[in-house]
Amino acid sequence: MLSSVWTHRRSRNGVCWTALTIALPLAASLCASCGNAAERPANVVVFLVDDLGWRDLGCYGSTFYDTPHADRLAKQGVQFTDAYAACHVCSPTRASIMTGKYPARLGLTDWLPGRKDFPFQRLKNAPVIQQLPLEEVTLAEAFRSHGYATGHFGKWHLGEDPAGPLQQGFDVQAPRWNKGWPRAGYHAPFQLEGIADHPGDYLTDRLTDEALAFIDRHQQRPFFLYLSHFAVHDPIQGHPKLLDKYRERLAERRSVGPPSQATLEKAGPIANPFRLEGNPDDASPFSRDALDALLDDDPYRAFKVLPGRTVKIKQRQDNVEFAAMVESMDESLGRVLAKLDELGLDDDTIVVFCSDNGGMAAANFGRPTRVVPSDRLDTAYSTSNLPLRGAKGWLYEGGIRVPLIVKWPGKGSAGAVSQLPVISCDLYPTLLEMAGLPAMPKQALDGVSFAAAVKGESAATRPLYWHFPHYSNHGMQSPGGAVRSGDYKLLEYFENGTVQLFHLGNDLAEQRDLAQQEPEKARELRQLLHNWREEVGARMMAPNPEFMP
Repeated sequence: MLSSVWTHRRSRNGVCWTALTIALPLAASLCASCGNAAERPANVVVFLVDDLGWRDLGCYGSTFYDTPHADRLAKQGVQFTDAYAACHVCSPTRASIMTGKYPARLGLTDWLPGRKDFPFQRLKNAPVIQQLPLEEVTLAEAFRSHGYATGHFGKWHLGEDPAGPLQQGFDVQAPRWNKGWPRAGYHAPFQLEGIADHPGDYLTDRLTDEALAFIDRHQQRPFFLYLSHFAVHDPIQGHPKLLDKYRERLAERRSVGPPSQATLEKAGPIANPFRLEGNPDDASPFSRDALDALLDDDPYRAFKVLPGRTVKIKQRQDNVEFAAMVESMDESLGRVLAKLDELGLDDDTIVVFCSDNGGMAAANFGRPTRVVPSDRLDTAYSTSNLPLRGAKGWLYEGGIRVPLIVKWPGKGSAGAVSQLPVISCDLYPTLLEMAGLPAMPKQALDGVSFAAAVKGESAATRPLYWHFPHYSNHGMQSPGGAVRSGDYKLLEYFENGTVQLFHLGNDLAEQRDLAQQEPEKARELRQLLHNWREEVGARMMAPNPEFMP
């Protein structure tokens, strides 16, 4: 019997890979055939971070969090400025990465198991399938079918067994925990099957240990590594070794004193650590000026769901615990890149760094009666997405625009910035093309490869869509959908049919609603959104018979 394995040798130009044909069983003297030499297929590392906001990396503008390894990766690859998650919460985006399909087409449009209905809802949440369907050919299954070793480390959140990673194309899973949050937090003991721990261990570090061991074990063959961190999702618990550093940094910034009046006027919302957001779909929505004026009134001082369906959005990156979480995540990335370099695999490995939704600048009000104590705000509000509006759980850019960095050694651009709008379901066809594997257009129905953009070539744009027929845990806006076409973005809300229209090229902060000024453009995009919903069979919402205003 003949078996092919991959081996490598060092050369002056790096590592050369050769397919060796070995006769089995082995004879007394092992003879490796010099048969068919071939280029080893590229390894693929997808480094997925949970709840990392668009502005949470140094290369994307953060001046508070230290992310040297992500910043270095951006210099080695392509940094996308207009990359999007397919949803503003986690499970739907993760499903889109695994399938190349929009969440609306799958019927998996909310985090699992999803938010329950409450009497204040005018509409009932649309039903959600409770697992990624087994008939889908996942990205892991596609790579495994071509001889790749596949490993999943961290968060799954796409269904319980028998619909976990091991049933969806992964050879290895750690931990054996399919839910979307760390069972007992980030500090040991983790109470996670498959992850040993000792006092003082930190979960982000231990997941990285397991991922590095996977690379070590499979360095002789192509591998697909999906390192899907629980970080920087709450609970907001930073690594103890980094907390003093960020406490000192915050104290230094505060010691400078209050900004000048001119600085405050220029900064706008940064003048206050929080900003009010209302529901634009209400019969008489608050204006921006009215919301700013209400912020200091007694009924709006608390941190909870406030009168008029308003909530507060964090405007500053100053959470010490969260900053430590971000840097620990970045250290994990650095360790993965260092391991690839140590083994001579860096020139043979595609690396993708991305997030599953925007940063949690709004607290989680899954229980609408929740009140966050004023002395514990850092346990509920992680970051600021400025200059983007909104947060995780919102259809504004702060909820859906995410960091994306792609390194394609030898073929992709280095140190480049791309403004091509891309979305998470595009990763499926892109990675197959970059790895030299056959496309799967019948599976990845909605994804479009952006490999050309990684190479620095021009790439066509197309409309991008979102559909969220649910009430979010992170704000009190009506359920709705959105479409981006060119620089225009339209949001449509489902309670009263309100639309908002923004020109992102001129108004990245989405503060100037153009729906009344450009009614033809609003009608055009709204029709585009409706046509798309019909095409993908998007599930809509029914009236709530138990509605109590």
